[in-house]
Amino acid sequence: MWRQHIPIAGATAILLGLSASQALAQAEAVNTIKDAFVRLHGCWKPPPPSAANPIDITVVVSFNRAGEILGHPRISYESEQASDNDRLVYRVAVMEALQRCTPMPFTEGMAGAVAGRPLAIRFHGGKRSPKPVEKQAWLSPKIL
Repeated sequence: MWRQHIPIAGATAILLGLSASQALAQAEAVNTIKDAFVRLHGCWKPPPPSAANPIDITVVVSFNRAGEILGHPRISYESEQASDNDRLVYRVAVMEALQRCTPMPFTEGMAGAVAGRPLAIRFHGGKRSPKPVEKQAWLSPKIL
């Protein structure tokens, strides 16, 4: 009877490839809320300025244990100066980001912790305006 032999080097390469792909899958797994936000922001592609003026938008979304969107995401905030066109274009961009990122590869512990709980994710469109400088009266020198 003829047997096909796999060289040891080939078998080792196959095993290393399998363990590397498992390690990569574990590295990509979402284990914390911070990991979830980083992953969602990584999927965010704001519309170009030619399509809409940059705005900030917040979506509230829940996931099931499998990392799929539970129910319907809800927009909870949009910049005040946004026009109807800006709102529409940014809402589409948010939904596309959610589609790109789901299902979320939750670890078992994260799946149990986040399932059914709403997360509010804020997306920024374009450049952020600098924060206004706040005067701190208690640090000002007082001359009498």
